[in-house]
Amino acid sequence: MNREDYIRSFQSQMVDIVANHLTPVAMRYAYSDVPLESNIKWRPQVLVIGNYSSGKSTLINDLLGGSIQKIGQAPTDDSFTIITCDEEFMPDDDESVPDDGTSDIIEVTDERDGNVLLNDPEYPFESLKKHGERFASHFRLKKVRSPLLKNLAIVDTPGMLDSMSERDRGYNYQEVIGSLAQIADLVLILFDPHKAGTIREAHVSLRETLPDRTFEDRVMFVLNRIDECASLTDMLRVYGTLCWNLSQITGRKDVPMIYLTYSPQAAGDAGTGENKSYLHFLENQREELKKAVLDTPRRHLDHLAAFIETHSRRLSCFLEGLIGYRRKFFMFRVKNVMLGLLVSLACGGAAALGMLTNESLGQTITPMLSGFAQGHAEASFFAGGGVAALVFVFWVSVIHRFFCKPFHRKLLENIDSLIPLENQTRKDDWRAVRELALSYLEKTGGHFSARETKKEYADIGRICKKGSPEIREELNRLSASRNGSQEFDDSVLAQEPFRSKEQGIL
Repeated sequence: MNREDYIRSFQSQMVDIVANHLTPVAMRYAYSDVPLESNIKWRPQVLVIGNYSSGKSTLINDLLGGSIQKIGQAPTDDSFTIITCDEEFMPDDDESVPDDGTSDIIEVTDERDGNVLLNDPEYPFESLKKHGERFASHFRLKKVRSPLLKNLAIVDTPGMLDSMSERDRGYNYQEVIGSLAQIADLVLILFDPHKAGTIREAHVSLRETLPDRTFEDRVMFVLNRIDECASLTDMLRVYGTLCWNLSQITGRKDVPMIYLTYSPQAAGDAGTGENKSYLHFLENQREELKKAVLDTPRRHLDHLAAFIETHSRRLSCFLEGLIGYRRKFFMFRVKNVMLGLLVSLACGGAAALGMLTNESLGQTITPMLSGFAQGHAEASFFAGGGVAALVFVFWVSVIHRFFCKPFHRKLLENIDSLIPLENQTRKDDWRAVRELALSYLEKTGGHFSARETKKEYADIGRICKKGSPEIREELNRLSASRNGSQEFDDSVLAQEPFRSKEQGIL
């Protein structure tokens, strides 16, 4: 098969690995409330976020080559808008498409509201239902006739403000941003010269939301609307201010790359007489930004592989934590039962010794045991055994359970001791699932099938140790043949780790 068909088959097989092996475990242990594959089965996505009036809609219109989103100096749109291709109006693969990503007619051909979008299995937004009806009313989809969208989708977002809260919006803005960033292949964070990183919601997004939900290499910082700077000196001042603010917000000593861009059409419409000759030297920045957006589909396979690696590692860490809990609890129970056995033997021995040394007690009890024992000594040992048995039963049924609950609470208080955290990767993975493990153990009280958990842990572990490296090896082969016309053998996809669960993968 040719390269493109092979890539589609390869992508489909990776989705199957997630569906057949990761999702059942994730759903069983409440690691995810929706199937994991629903997050990756759609096309690549570019998430655009930024301050209000930072030029998000203008940038999107500039990329698409048409007026798709409303623009203005004040906040013009309070909705999360998925902008995707209308395939019914797009040319087939064998028809010519302009290289510059534009078409003769760039227009919206269809729109759908949030409730339809959230419940349509074609789209990966089922997980957003949890954000409520208010969010659904601010969520929509636009289908656009544009060649640029043939292999990707763009997500426009409401501008970040300085004093908005969940109560003001009616939904948790940061949680929605986090959910969208989690499934995005590229996140563009836009700033403008007038508010260079000083908005409170931007601070929360950069400091907390994005680091927890996506990877650093998928985030690009963009200083937009630089044509509004009065001069090159003014632009450099704004750039320096943004660099300083980002270093303070992110807590990083190294300043991330910041792309400088503007809309030629907006700059021309402004028609100011100021000297903007410096814009000519920044055309390469605009082209690099556009190239990064157009390269999103190429990076999608790498991101799918990273998705499998990340979630298999985290699920493995989660299950290892549960196994660690059961191991510690089992050892505690063994020690507690052994202690109970010693106490019961001591009590039995004391009872037998008491009968042997106390004549009046022996004379009272020996006749009662005449049917079981002959003589005073034998009756004493028999009575001691009975006392030991009664004490042991009482210990196991009452005292043992009494000690189990405090030990359970102690394990939950020291949950980080359940697994070894010998390196930063392990620490990061455990931090991602720590609260989930704590919640599951609290909910179940520690009562779950250790055998099933160990079986699932072994299955996920094989994906980590064998499946992920083989996927990376295949991606390297694809990357090495990018510029060639090599034909690909689809029999590779029938091998591990690409076989389905029914065929006995892993």
